Amino acid sequence: MRTTMESTPSGGTEEWTGSSRQWARRAPWAVLAMGLAAGGTLLMPSLSSSAADAAPPPDTVVQVTGDAANGFEILYADGSGLFPPTDSEALAECSEYDTRVERVRCRTEVRTWYRDLAVLQQALDWASAADD
Repeated sequence: MRTTMESTPSGGTEEWTGSSRQWARRAPWAVLAMGLAAGGTLLMPSLSSSAADAAPPPDTVVQVTGDAANGFEILYADGSGLFPPTDSEALAECSEYDTRVERVRCRTEVRTWYRDLAVLQQALDWASAADD
């Protein structure tokens, strides 16, 4: 740490250390950062309450019921629903493709789709349980 002597307006000298000089240069930025953090903290309750009161977009999935073997039911916020075929029906349709690559691609998409629906169903159940 380096110590220097600085002159003051009154003609005397004042001792400054290198670290205090660096702090003096950074102090305005630190004050600004703390002010922004405090302002963000104060605004959070008002933002979260207005977001909770707003209705979700119509294409938001609100409920998934069923399973891959018996078929899923996907319900949206606007009241509409989607009823994909069971996994066996979807895989049977994949066998109608002409080339092997198309059939494998279709089967992979079907497995991924039903796996993701099961994960979404679990996440929605978990989220609704957390709200209670």
